[in-house]
Amino acid sequence: MEEKGDGYVVASLGEDSGYVPYTAFSAKKSYLAENPAVIEAFTRALQKGMDYVQTHTPAEIAKIIQPQFAETDLATIETIVGRYAAQDTWKEDLIFEEDSFTLLQNILEEAGELDGRVPYADLVDPSFAQKAAK
Repeated sequence: MEEKGDGYVVASLGEDSGYVPYTAFSAKKSYLAENPAVIEAFTRALQKGMDYVQTHTPAEIAKIIQPQFAETDLATIETIVGRYAAQDTWKEDLIFEEDSFTLLQNILEEAGELDGRVPYADLVDPSFAQKAAK
């Protein structure tokens, strides 16, 4: 719509809401205990991606991710990536902080999608992300 001139961005929910992770990975405690090397390697690989977006231009990032968005032209991808970069959308690490967890629960609760709150420590283990961020 924006490219056609039929609309324009008036606000960013990401900027206005605070940091809410839009992607999370989960595993059983038993899997974490039995396969720490797999989880560590997976988390390091994701952190490398986070490091890449912190150290490359929107044009470089757009070119790399374009094959995943074959229906979208490179200029549009670069515009979107540039907007994300300007908004500081990407964190520098994968650590799911407690304040972000609380914000996520607030959003889910206000939307009527959360029956009860869960303590951060009962659901989130940031240790793998903390290690990968070092």
